[in-house]
Amino acid sequence: MQGHAARGAQAYIQTHVNSRSPLELVVMLYEGLIRFTGDARSAIERRDLVAKRAAMSRALAVLAELQSTLNMSDGGDVAESLDGLYTYMNGRLLDGSMKNDVAPLDETLKLAGTLREAWAEIAGRGAAEPLASQARP
Repeated sequence: MQGHAARGAQAYIQTHVNSRSPLELVVMLYEGLIRFTGDARSAIERRDLVAKRAAMSRALAVLAELQSTLNMSDGGDVAESLDGLYTYMNGRLLDGSMKNDVAPLDETLKLAGTLREAWAEIAGRGAAEPLASQARP
């Protein structure tokens, strides 16, 4: 029975993701980055290395996905700036993880929150045309 419920939940998630615009997907990725970075931060505070490793792995994977969705050939200065920022955030996450220090994670959370708000506003306005070339699904 549990396997059936898990498949149902996965199907629901897949439908939820497939029904989103490219901009909404970017917002969802930022939300995941914020969630997993926050989980890693909490794990560092609790000194739970297993939970920290799992959360950090997920945060880094989301950040890699954000970076891989950049359209560097058509995105211009925005894509270049985001690429540099994602590289910086990746370094801060790794630094915080290696040193078990929450300060770099707090910095990443602040940056990710700001970016999430900006992309959510753009997605909410339906301004998909001007910025859709920076991110693809």
